[in-house]
Amino acid sequence: MLQIRWHSRAGQGAVTGAKALADVMARTGKYVQAYSVYGAEKRGAPMTAYDKIDDKPILDHSKWMTPDYVLVIDPSLVFQEEIVDNTTDDTIFIVTSHMDKEDLLSVAKHLQGKKVYVVDAIKISQEEIGRAIPNTPMLGAFMKVSGIIPFEDFLVSIEDILSKFPKKIIEGNLRAIKRAYEEVK
Repeated sequence: MLQIRWHSRAGQGAVTGAKALADVMARTGKYVQAYSVYGAEKRGAPMTAYDKIDDKPILDHSKWMTPDYVLVIDPSLVFQEEIVDNTTDDTIFIVTSHMDKEDLLSVAKHLQGKKVYVVDAIKISQEEIGRAIPNTPMLGAFMKVSGIIPFEDFLVSIEDILSKFPKKIIEGNLRAIKRAYEEVK
């Protein structure tokens, strides 16, 4: 089973991102779960979201997991050591930050020795969508790092999922996804 944990602040789109990823993967025939855990349930409060993806039905509905991927979409949360809880040496971290990887690791010591990828999803979302909602850029980075499905297949599915939004929003999100796919390092 593939397990993904998202760390963000409420209002940054982690729940929507987790649900969109689950929707995309369900379209490939996978069994999926997407859910979240809120603290104070107010905009800006730290929160986590989760995805589970498998070839067979998923019977475990708990939040406890040993994630294969940890997506940190709020730059300030990278400094909280909780992001490494229950991870292994094989867990891959995708972090949004304006810092390059070496500078980030020099200050976020708990990530040293971990497999870390960096993308500035906040900047990308601001420039392409017009708002600091970094969930779709993080999906683009996740697609690049994981290679879970072909990128073109992902784009087709995500465009269909976003079809309820105005054309301008869809186009901005698609640009953000493509940019993050190219810029993650």
